[in-house]
Amino acid sequence: MTGKERCPYVNYFQPSFKLREKIRIGAKIRKAYHSPATPCDRLLAHNAVDDKIKEVLRTQYDQLDPVELLHRIRQGQAALAALSTGEPCTGPNRQSLDQFLAQLPQLWQQGEVRPTHRKEGMKARHYRTRDDPFKNVWTDILLWLQSDPDCTAKSLFRRLNEKHSEQFGAGQLRTLQRRISEWRQTMARKLVFGQIEERKGVEAVAIAT
Repeated sequence: MTGKERCPYVNYFQPSFKLREKIRIGAKIRKAYHSPATPCDRLLAHNAVDDKIKEVLRTQYDQLDPVELLHRIRQGQAALAALSTGEPCTGPNRQSLDQFLAQLPQLWQQGEVRPTHRKEGMKARHYRTRDDPFKNVWTDILLWLQSDPDCTAKSLFRRLNEKHSEQFGAGQLRTLQRRISEWRQTMARKLVFGQIEERKGVEAVAIAT
């Protein structure tokens, strides 16, 4: 990708927002923007720009093809991506331009992915990033859950603070809710699969006899 293709595409065919004013209202900042316009549109609308320069800009605009410019940019990006991986790359040709035109409807609908954009997949994490705040009181929580399985995480959180002198902050309630939800899911799976295994054992005994 070179400035020869990118600059005309950006200057003539890529609108952008420009900040008009910024007002602070207390702790908030309110921003207002001009209507989106290309750099060429802004020059043509500016009174300080000479008419001869505006005429040159209009002439250049009429001679440019935005699809062809975008195609060349994508070809340049593909070449850069190929160089970084050592794969062979081909220059732009008429056939690849036809393929690019055929793919444009899907690109705009599904969201364009540029060749130089490489999104790394999220790696699964099986470790804690911080200490478990309920590590020392989890036994108490389990006893309360066994005696009253339908109790809510909020009620358990209140009991914890009553017993441990407001040791836990309000921001830790969500952590407790998540832990209790995971515990209940685990117990439900054990209950369901336990019944399945028990049924299989009964059927096996019946077949054997």
